[in-house]
Amino acid sequence: MAEIKSGQCVCGEVSYTVVGEPMRVTICHCNWCQRRTGSAFGIEVVFEANQIKINDDSITRYRHYSDESGRWLDQHFCAECGSNIGFTLEAVPGIRTIAAGTFDDQSWLQADRYRPRHVFTRSAQHWSDIPHGVEKFETHFR
Repeated sequence: MAEIKSGQCVCGEVSYTVVGEPMRVTICHCNWCQRRTGSAFGIEVVFEANQIKINDDSITRYRHYSDESGRWLDQHFCAECGSNIGFTLEAVPGIRTIAAGTFDDQSWLQADRYRPRHVFTRSAQHWSDIPHGVEKFETHFR
């Protein structure tokens, strides 16, 4: 039987469940992710869209167009508290990400099990150390 994981925004208005294992974990160092998270990077857990069920009563989205590719990314967040829930990408239909920090229990996200990929490392902050031996890409891996 597939494992079910749950999560929510800060205020609890947006909640979700995820069934099964993620495709991967991506740690993105692009400037957009730095701005949307207010941190040095964004950590996204990537699933097939049909694995995720979101109670979206208070979810809203912001459509961002990449200055590199011109394609859109829809950032999903709580309209009440502003918490980032994840995003969808024009470039990869059928997948959806969930922001790692929104899971109720994050202990299952172990680096040795899911081997995170670091992308857009060319934009990484000099004070943000990327561990040796991990997959890393100057831009994206596609």
